[in-house]
Amino acid sequence: MSSLFEPPEPDAETVRAGAPLAARMRPRTLAEYVGQGHLLHDGSPLRAAIESGRPHSMILHGPPGTGKTTLARIVADSADAVFEELSAVQAGRPEVRGVMERAGQRRRLGRRTVFFLDEIHRFNKAQQDALLPAVEEGLVTLIGATTENPSYEVNGALLSRARVYELRELSDADVRTLLDRAVERGELGLARVDEEALELLTARAAGDARAALSALERAADAAPEGVVGVEIAADALAGRILHYDRAGDNHYDTISAWIKSTRGSDPDASLYYLAVMLEGGEDPRFIARRMVILASEDIGNADPQALQVATATAQAIELVGLPEGAHALAQCAVYLALAPKSNAAYKALKRARQYVRDHGAARPPVPLRSGGRGEGYDYPHDRPGHVSPQELLPEPVAGQRFWQPTATERALGERHERIRRARGKQP
Repeated sequence: MSSLFEPPEPDAETVRAGAPLAARMRPRTLAEYVGQGHLLHDGSPLRAAIESGRPHSMILHGPPGTGKTTLARIVADSADAVFEELSAVQAGRPEVRGVMERAGQRRRLGRRTVFFLDEIHRFNKAQQDALLPAVEEGLVTLIGATTENPSYEVNGALLSRARVYELRELSDADVRTLLDRAVERGELGLARVDEEALELLTARAAGDARAALSALERAADAAPEGVVGVEIAADALAGRILHYDRAGDNHYDTISAWIKSTRGSDPDASLYYLAVMLEGGEDPRFIARRMVILASEDIGNADPQALQVATATAQAIELVGLPEGAHALAQCAVYLALAPKSNAAYKALKRARQYVRDHGAARPPVPLRSGGRGEGYDYPHDRPGHVSPQELLPEPVAGQRFWQPTATERALGERHERIRRARGKQP
C-alpha cells in the first residue's frame, strides 16, 4: 500500500540496473539467505519471528558483509512493514524524528514500520535514549546493526528491550555460493570467471560477502577479452589482504589475540598481533591501555616492574605518538611476554568480591573505624617487627584467605607466612 507516509521507492528494475553487484545479489527471502544457520535453523526464535510475520526489536551484531542489512529487509518484508533505513553516521535527531512521525501516521492506518538503524553504536547515549519510547510503545520495530560489541556500545536500557543476535563471518562455502550465484545468473554480462579466480576471491574475502562480490564485479569490469583470471582477481582484491577494521569488532578480536599470546609468553606472536593492529591503524592508546591491564592482571607481583614498564609505555605514547611510539609498544610487548606470570592478585580480588556479594559487607571492627570511634586500635609500629596480632577483618569474615600466591611469587608467599606467624595466625 502506497501513501504519503512511506519513503519513496524507485522502480525495482531501475534499482537493479544501476546498483552494484552486491546490492543486486541481495537475497530477498529466507530461502535465498546464505549463512547464519545458528540463528535461522528451524524452530529458532528469529526464524519463528520472521515466518510468523511478528518481528521483535533486535540488535544485529557482526563483522561487515555478513548479511545484517539483508536480514533486516527480510524481517520487514515478512511482516508487510514499511522499511525505514538510516545510518547513525549521517542521521541525527531531525531524521529520527521524521521516521517516528511517519511511523505514527502509518500506525493510525494499520501499517507497521521496521526502523533499521545502521551503525547504531555511533549514536551517543542521549540519541539512543531517545529511541526508547518508540520501542517501548511498539511504534517501530527497531533493528540496530553494529560491527561493535553491543555490550560496550549500546545502552543497557535499549539492550533490555531488544534481542541481540550475533552474526558470524560467512564460511568459504557460503561466500562461494554467492559468487557462483552471481555468475550463474549472468550478472557479469559476458565475462567468464576461471575456477582459480573464484577460489582466490573466496579465500581472500575473509567471510565478507560484500567484499567478495565487489571484487568480482571489479575484476569482471577490468577483464581483458572478458576472462577473469587469478591475476585480475588478485588486483581486484587490493586492500583486502589486511582484514582489520579499527572501527569494528575486529579490533577486539585482534587485541584478544595479542593478550592471549602475551599471556602465553610468546614474544613473536605478541609482536605479530601488535604489527597487525598498527598496520590496521589502531589507536596506540587503546593498545597501551591493554598493556597496563595485562601487567596487573596476568603478571602482577610475579614482576611488579611490568606495571611500571606498561605505564611508562602509555606515557611515551602520549608524549611522542606514532610512528616513533611504536618502538615503545614493541619494547613493552616483549617485556610483558617474557615476564613471569601470576594472576594471584586478580583471582584474590575476584574471590573477595564474590564473598561480599554472597554475604554482604560487614562493618569494620570498632578499632579500625575512623575518627574517635576507633578505640582500641593496636598501632603496628609500636610492636616488634611492626606487626600487630590484632584481628583486622570483621568478625564474620575472620579466617577467610583470598590471596593465594603462585609459584612465581614464592618470595612474597614466604613473607606472607612469616607475617601470619608473627601475628599469631595459623599457617
